[in-house]
Amino acid sequence: MSDEILRFDLQDRVAVLHFDDGKANAVSPAALEALNRGLDRAEKEAGAAVLLGRPGRFSAGFDLSVMKSGPEAARSLVGGGGELLARMADCPLPIVAGCTGHALAMGALLLLASDLRVGTRGEFKIGLNEVAIGMTLPRFGCELAEERLSRRHRLRSVVMAELHDPDSAVDAGYLDRVVEADELPAAALAEATRLAELPAAAYAGTKRRMRGAMVERIRQGLEADLASFRVG
Repeated sequence: MSDEILRFDLQDRVAVLHFDDGKANAVSPAALEALNRGLDRAEKEAGAAVLLGRPGRFSAGFDLSVMKSGPEAARSLVGGGGELLARMADCPLPIVAGCTGHALAMGALLLLASDLRVGTRGEFKIGLNEVAIGMTLPRFGCELAEERLSRRHRLRSVVMAELHDPDSAVDAGYLDRVVEADELPAAALAEATRLAELPAAAYAGTKRRMRGAMVERIRQGLEADLASFRVG
């Protein structure tokens, strides 16, 4: 599968999803559709999945042109993003994120929703900058931050919009480890290959027990998220 936004490669038992819009990897309605199609195929054909960004850009977050086009379009995009994050956190397959560069707002949430995160070393910014751009972080973002971010960093990261370089993002909880840029695709693939070898039913069942309550809160809170959603 290949389109203008997402390329799907099956490498042994690992589905590699290459997310690349040629720009900042903004999460647009088309990107959400492509990512969901990629996960659909991965769940049918693979034992694990890798989500890779483009060089220097994992994802800059929601597409600002859509967010500024009107409240209904913005709510629809945010709702679709929340549903994708819940799906990733609930996915029976292991999902490894290969963070190829900047990961901001929804981009950082894609990291938090993934099972394991490998980043590339460099002068990149990673974090939840919603407050800094005048947006109240949706409940689904707070839920993921509560689950994955270090207690020492959580308030500063979420409420104060503190950003991290890749190395400090490991300490904060956005990433699990950092490698050099040329090592990232192979490192992410190796992690996914290792996870694909675990018994699938046991992995899926235990992941659901660990993350299921959080996923349910995300799904139950989406309506309230969208009802109170504001930008700026």
